[in-house]
Amino acid sequence: MYNPLYESMPREQLKQLQLERLQKTVRRVYDNVSFYKEKFKEKGIEPGDIKNLDDIRLLPFTVKQDLRDTYPFGLFAEPLSEVVRIHASSGTTGKPTVVGYTQNDINTWAEIIARCVVMAGGSKGDVVQVAYGYGLFTGGLGLHYGAELLGAAVIPISGGNTKRQLMLMEDFGTTILACTPSYALFLGEEATDHGIDLVNGKLKSGIFGAEPWSEKMRDQLEKNLGIKAYNIYGLSEIMGPGVSMECECQCGMHIMEDYFIPEVIDPQTGETLPYGSKGEIVFTTITKEAFPLLRYRTRDISVLTEEKCECGRTFVRMDRVMGRTDDMLIIRGVNVFPSQIESVLLNFGETEPHYLLVVDRQGTLDTLEVLVEVSEKMFSDEVRKLEELERKLGHEIASILGISAKIKLVEPKTIPRSEGKAKRVIDKREL
Repeated sequence: MYNPLYESMPREQLKQLQLERLQKTVRRVYDNVSFYKEKFKEKGIEPGDIKNLDDIRLLPFTVKQDLRDTYPFGLFAEPLSEVVRIHASSGTTGKPTVVGYTQNDINTWAEIIARCVVMAGGSKGDVVQVAYGYGLFTGGLGLHYGAELLGAAVIPISGGNTKRQLMLMEDFGTTILACTPSYALFLGEEATDHGIDLVNGKLKSGIFGAEPWSEKMRDQLEKNLGIKAYNIYGLSEIMGPGVSMECECQCGMHIMEDYFIPEVIDPQTGETLPYGSKGEIVFTTITKEAFPLLRYRTRDISVLTEEKCECGRTFVRMDRVMGRTDDMLIIRGVNVFPSQIESVLLNFGETEPHYLLVVDRQGTLDTLEVLVEVSEKMFSDEVRKLEELERKLGHEIASILGISAKIKLVEPKTIPRSEGKAKRVIDKREL
């Protein structure tokens, strides 16, 4: 552990620490953020009403639209003179969402990433290749400063330029790779094509996040790269990467509960659900200075568990994200998450982990077409075998989703690769 004092703190002691930090944060946002002061008035509450951790339910939710409505700095709790860094979303739908950090916030972020790198087997002697994007996106710089704090050597290569990634990985002796899982798969493919043996190289682990991925994809990554693949979770609004991370047990991601209070809610009613229930994850930041958020609705669907982990950490764990309430596709009245289809595809050894969902509407009926790459060997096989695989996949997807889908097998490497988050869905409907 990087910081056993906090990471293995007894639960009762941790809850007391959370309450003290929550009360302080609630008072700060009430005093310094007019948006929250208004929200408190609307709900008829005051900071003094938060007397125990259960009282967090009295606080208002915050949603992404609130960040857009207060653009750019309306939710900041510190003046810009105290802010040392500003990150923002890409803003593909209008204005970006903006987040700010004081120096203490940056130090906190580095601390939680240092913990994450240790969870992935990292230490002072490691070489960490950060192939997440640098810039306004929080991925690259987030991993960078935490690995440096640990004392590891950081290669700040950012995303893209795959040939150079592989060259430096070999020449510099990279031991830990940090990037999106889909890009890691692509790196593995390219390495094989160029005769580079990653499996017997120095690479030992990967810190993969920023997009949903499945256990089957983990198996593929570990086999193709010869590593242990770890899931990291985060979102810019709460901090960036490192909000939670898997330990060596790989049985859920430990949430850094000395900095964030997690809840799981019913996405329809907003009602708080008990641990073990599947629902939308909500976070409250309890130490952030520049950009504290109360009960931020992530739209990510997961499960929280409080059972102690064999690694000795006492933090609550969250399952891998099963999908989102807002990128959920509704097809013929059925809720469909791309990750459900991915898990089906990866159960079939003949297909590759590259797929594309095409949703369309013919007349009044929604249609779903699944383009999936098959292996080189399978594609050169006889037509009858390909047709049989299409039929099997179609049957399996229909049984999982409850709706039929047209399966189209395509040649290897025909689905576009991404150097960042993979594009999995094309929705052609005019909804």
